Amino acid sequence: MKSWRRSLIVSLVFLCTTATVLAGCGGKNGDNKTAEGANNNSTKAEEKAGDKDKGSSDKFELGSEPINFSFYGHYDWYTMPTWGGDVASKWIQENKKVNITAINSGGGEGSAERKLNTLIASKELPDVIWTEKGKDVERLREAGMLVPFDDYLDKYPNLKKWAGESTLNMLRSSDGKLYQFPNWYTSQPAGNAGYLLNSKVYKDLGSPKLETTDDLYNYLKAVKAKYPSMIPFEPDLAKDGQGLDILYSAFAEDHSPVYIREKAVPNGDKLTSIFQDPVYRESMQFASKLFREKLMDQDGLTQTKDQLNEKAYTGRFAIAAGASPTEYGSKGDVELKKKDPTAGYEMIWPIHKEGLDKNKIFAGSYNQLGWNVAVITKSAKDPEKIFAFLDWLTGEEGSRVIMWGPEGTLWKGLDEEGYPMFTDTYANDHETVSKIMDPTVNLQWVGNTVYIDKSKMKFEKTLPPEKQNWETKYQSSITWKTQYNATAFLNLAPMPDTEEGIIQDQVKDIFSESRAKALYAKNDEEVLAILDKAEKDAMSVGYEKLLAFKTQKWQENLKKIGE
Repeated sequence: MKSWRRSLIVSLVFLCTTATVLAGCGGKNGDNKTAEGANNNSTKAEEKAGDKDKGSSDKFELGSEPINFSFYGHYDWYTMPTWGGDVASKWIQENKKVNITAINSGGGEGSAERKLNTLIASKELPDVIWTEKGKDVERLREAGMLVPFDDYLDKYPNLKKWAGESTLNMLRSSDGKLYQFPNWYTSQPAGNAGYLLNSKVYKDLGSPKLETTDDLYNYLKAVKAKYPSMIPFEPDLAKDGQGLDILYSAFAEDHSPVYIREKAVPNGDKLTSIFQDPVYRESMQFASKLFREKLMDQDGLTQTKDQLNEKAYTGRFAIAAGASPTEYGSKGDVELKKKDPTAGYEMIWPIHKEGLDKNKIFAGSYNQLGWNVAVITKSAKDPEKIFAFLDWLTGEEGSRVIMWGPEGTLWKGLDEEGYPMFTDTYANDHETVSKIMDPTVNLQWVGNTVYIDKSKMKFEKTLPPEKQNWETKYQSSITWKTQYNATAFLNLAPMPDTEEGIIQDQVKDIFSESRAKALYAKNDEEVLAILDKAEKDAMSVGYEKLLAFKTQKWQENLKKIGE
């Protein structure tokens, strides 16, 4: 777990490295400001026009020569798939001459932070870092370690075209420059959070009403009674929130799991304590009840992604909830149907507490900036060429290839609007679809949500329900309709080496510990006692000051997006 000591160490590493980096990376002043009258202005105009022509002529053409760069995914859980090990990246490698060397964190809690600190200290930063928006990016930027993208935006126009000025402006740093290439940015609702249902078990139990929290509790009890070896409720990677966050959304209208992630709940014009939020307290009482009655997976706080996938592919749970259960639900559906055509998975509308409007329950969230970002460091030998690749990857052709593989198997040709024309294989051969698409999920670093989604939806509308792609079917009918617009909650995190940043790390630890304890509580009263103590502990380390900081950032965001 993080601690205030680690935060101080990180800040010292950055400060020490900054001096070295800045000394060797002095910028050039291209303004050449003078005041020599109209003739000079005319000369400048000619020079500017010449520069424009030059910029056009020296545009890098992807595939004209090899590009080699290193890539680091800054997550404990992330291990980059072998580049060239699947049909899509192999096609890019061969046809666009892009070669990528992976640098991985090594796995385990805290491994990503330790790895990045080691890389910085050794002065051997990866060429590209894939990470969360906000604090880590700003630490690197303030240390002078990142390459701004502003000079590339017009030369390589896909990002600007698809993300739009408002999204890019939200991503700009305090110096006014753009350093972050967004992933899964969007102008429309998107997301996969929600509940995954084991269809065969549900049918065997008589397909009972499954809409409210009471319905869910009764259903899970029925599962346990009839299938004692089955996990009634699977909370995904509960140590990261996942299914527990989804349950939180069931107890109030217009309440999003983003409040838990930020440890801050809107109340009027302020953000307030998560520990005293009545919705959070009730949701933890419910979750604890499921856990102590063994209606919830007892290994949810410790299991790995591989273990979760194995359960999904073998049908070992009745219901799962998480931030993206479609990933293992779609493949699990294929695996279960191989043995039994009547088996499989389906998504259901988010569960809600009795009396609430189901259409105001949001199991997940989205924002126009999407998920995370890629940054290019000054260690890169050819940053413009890397940007050109990322821009291609987020454009129409790159999106088609990394999502559905090269032309020929799942799609062939384009329609009049530039969307892929999918083949019968895409519509009918689910095994081949999974074989091509599944390996590239963790290579989609700069996903273009709107282009991908419109491509899928346009095709799916031409098919009968039984022929529709599993993920696309439930995205269009359920998950996209039940995601909360959380754009206003972007970039609320303070810098790690500030007082608020240190407080945030401490509050995060207090929250994680208290949630685990609450899950193991013996009764509802103990749950509340644990949360009350967590509130007191958080306030003692400065939680109130952190909430004031986040409130200010939140209000600034509301103004930016016009709310």
